[in-house]
Amino acid sequence: MIRHIVTWKLAAEDAAGKAESAAVIKAELEALVAIIDEVVSLEVHANEAYFDVNWDVVLVAEYESLAGLDAYQVHPAHQKAAAVVRQHVAARASVDFEF
Repeated sequence: MIRHIVTWKLAAEDAAGKAESAAVIKAELEALVAIIDEVVSLEVHANEAYFDVNWDVVLVAEYESLAGLDAYQVHPAHQKAAAVVRQHVAARASVDFEF
C-alpha cells in the first residue's frame, strides 16, 4: 500500500477566504474516490490548530501500489481537479511512502 500525503498553504490570507478555498479543494478531490478506481481511500481536511505555523489543508490518500498512485496522477478527472486546486494554493508539499 502507498500512502500519499499532500499539504497546501492557501493563497487566501483571511479566515473566510481560507475556509472557502479549503471547502472547494475538499469537494474537488474527495469526489475523485467515486471516479478513479485506483483510489483506496482519500480524505481532505482543513487545519484546525496552530494557524501561525501549520499548513492550511491536507490530503491523505491510499493506493494499492505506486502504479495505482501513478494512474491517479495522470487520470483526466484528477488533472481537472488539480487545476482547480492550483487556483487556491500558494505552496504545496507532499510525501509518498509504502506501509
